[in-house]
Amino acid sequence: MVVKISDECPVYASFFGFAGVASAMIFSSIGAAYGTSKAGIGIAGAGTFRPELIMKSLLPVVMAGIIAVYGLVMSVIIAGTLDPTKSYSLFTGFIQLGSGLSVGLAGLAAGYSIGIVGDACVRAHAQQTKLFVTMVLILIFAEVLGLYGLIVGLILNTKANNTC
Repeated sequence: MVVKISDECPVYASFFGFAGVASAMIFSSIGAAYGTSKAGIGIAGAGTFRPELIMKSLLPVVMAGIIAVYGLVMSVIIAGTLDPTKSYSLFTGFIQLGSGLSVGLAGLAAGYSIGIVGDACVRAHAQQTKLFVTMVLILIFAEVLGLYGLIVGLILNTKANNTC
């Protein structure tokens, strides 16, 4: 069976690459926004009782913001390969959709966990200041979920080739 070049590189193939860009940005930003808002609620609640701990309590908000950066990095990498003057295979589109989804959905999960853990740990830290190191360790384990998604997305993206 002879495969035509138009079958390997249909005009709609780049849609999947753009969907990967959108997935990485949208899902990781939703996770970061949820983590920031949920941890911010905890900071506001704990800050009324212990205002001197507010600066140390900003750690979950900073870590939630890093999740959105992971999505931004993957989106820029994928978007850099989208060139209308070059051929774009369907295989590449699916690979880049998968890499965008891996970063985005891992960022969504990490943002949710950072928000929930950040809220609880900030409130606990306001009651017992010895819990700060524990809070940092738990937040690191929540943050690394997003990093795992970024690593998988980068590995997937290296498999993409635009040859038809």
